[in-house]
Amino acid sequence: MAVSIQIQNVTKTFGATKALGGVNLKIKAGELFFLLGPSGCGKTTLLRHVAGFYSPDAGKVFIGERDVTNVPPHKRDTGMVFQSYALWPHLTIAENVAFGLDMRKIPSAESKRRVAAALAMVKMEHRAAHRPNQLSGGQQQRVALARALVIEPGCLLLDEPLSNLDAKLRLEMRSEIRRICKEAGLTAVYVTHDQKEALSVADRLAVMRDGVIEQIGAPAEVYREPVNSFVASFIGETNFLPPSFFGAHMFAPGTKTLSIRPETIRFGVPPAGDYAVAVSGLCHASVYLGETAQHRLEVAGSDGTVADLSVFELNPHRNMTEKEPVAAWVPRHEIRELAN
Repeated sequence: MAVSIQIQNVTKTFGATKALGGVNLKIKAGELFFLLGPSGCGKTTLLRHVAGFYSPDAGKVFIGERDVTNVPPHKRDTGMVFQSYALWPHLTIAENVAFGLDMRKIPSAESKRRVAAALAMVKMEHRAAHRPNQLSGGQQQRVALARALVIEPGCLLLDEPLSNLDAKLRLEMRSEIRRICKEAGLTAVYVTHDQKEALSVADRLAVMRDGVIEQIGAPAEVYREPVNSFVASFIGETNFLPPSFFGAHMFAPGTKTLSIRPETIRFGVPPAGDYAVAVSGLCHASVYLGETAQHRLEVAGSDGTVADLSVFELNPHRNMTEKEPVAAWVPRHEIRELAN
């Protein structure tokens, strides 16, 4: 049965480095929740507190209604999938998956049933008698998932599980992990630095920096409505402009930065009224990619400054030439006003 997870004011320091600075987080039962951020932001440290590998300097960790702050890892209702597959090379796939059950003294008949069910869930039942060195990286990761699932945990913890796979396998395994978690009815906490992975798989995500959570929300919410310039720049690509570029009077008091996603900029003359803001200038770089083109525009602002804008064009019919004059516009509702 899926369980909720609560982190209450958890702090952790390693020497002079504050890894976690009073983190508070509630993850719903059955939710696929991502911890996202750059290296050193504290996301893996936070996951290891949920797993029980670290104890907080202060604060508490709850799994369901149970305070597990001082409970050892093997007595928590969790299954863990690591970045490395950590499969025993001398054991068959079935034996690797059964390892956790053997440690828990599960009877043989029940162990076989669970192993078969776990391998079927990850579509690896036909490889039960093989050894790990006979499998591809993607297949080994499926086995690692099965090993975590076979103990029937209430929550599944995943620490950058796809980082060792090539791009094609990562795409395949993203949807597979989501399918497996939802079919098994698990609460899952997933650590990654890959924005696309988080946006495409998560129910909700938390963006972390320097041991604190900057923003929590659904993927579309965090992407379209970042709370600050760090989140806007970390999740996807964006253009930053000062409010004075379009006229500071157009924006709310206290706005320090404007964030404009490249895909929201449109070519041509804007519609009449105050629905949009217009820009004009020159193209100084253009890359044709088939379904899209990526342009760099040098545009002038109303304050006399010049800015370099990134623009993504969908279904382009031609490549812009260098120094070609361009007119473009941005819908007002696509401009994010940030205070920091």
